[in-house]
Amino acid sequence: MVTGTVSTGIRKPPEALKKMRAAGRVVAEMHADVRAAIRPGVTTAELDQVARAVLERRGARSNFLGYHGFPAVICTSPNDVIVHGIPGDYRLVEGDIISIDCGAIIDGWHGDAAFTAPVGEASAEALRLIEVADASLVAAVAAMVDGARLSDIGHAVQQVAEAGGYAVVREYVGHGIGTAMHEPPDVKNYGPPGKGMRLRPGMTFAVEPMINIGRKETRLLDDGWTVKTADGSLSAHVEHTICITEDGPEIFTLP
Repeated sequence: MVTGTVSTGIRKPPEALKKMRAAGRVVAEMHADVRAAIRPGVTTAELDQVARAVLERRGARSNFLGYHGFPAVICTSPNDVIVHGIPGDYRLVEGDIISIDCGAIIDGWHGDAAFTAPVGEASAEALRLIEVADASLVAAVAAMVDGARLSDIGHAVQQVAEAGGYAVVREYVGHGIGTAMHEPPDVKNYGPPGKGMRLRPGMTFAVEPMINIGRKETRLLDDGWTVKTADGSLSAHVEHTICITEDGPEIFTLP
């Protein structure tokens, strides 16, 4: 989820990072279970129930449910929906793609991550979009080393996405994360390298590329949440919660 910020400090102490790792593992488990449930005929509301079961099993709280009134524990964003799709009665269709965004709180500390997956047999065009989105996130993580600049992250995303022929969404960005799901600074998915604050050990960020097959422009629906591509083209959204360490980036939201 990519809206709103609350400042609680940038560099986190070791005990906080331990709790963020635990929250990240819950998010990774939510991803695994929801991914396994994605198939033609399943509703997005049913996927939300799968994620709720993980939170209950692990004794974690959702940082999505109730956030500015959001009614679910995951965002479900099929096809031309970029982010913030609300789970409901939409039934997945063979050939769809769907982005799943979710988070968890452990002892007051947050994890947040997203993935995009095909529903059954998707087109080569859709699969390539997902592949490039994943590659752009890998490149962003690789740029997150001690002493690098904040803008190096977005530059890495943009280089990979645009080299693949895709447009990078501008209105929605990544963010800091800690005792709030959204903390400063914003982490853009575009821009020149070598700008902004220096990355230092203990800093934690949710980095989330959003790339479109068509144009970069977006359209917000009347529900106040669902964001679609303006031209109706497919979009992919991927995200991890990452910590800067002396030994390189550590992804908290991997299994």
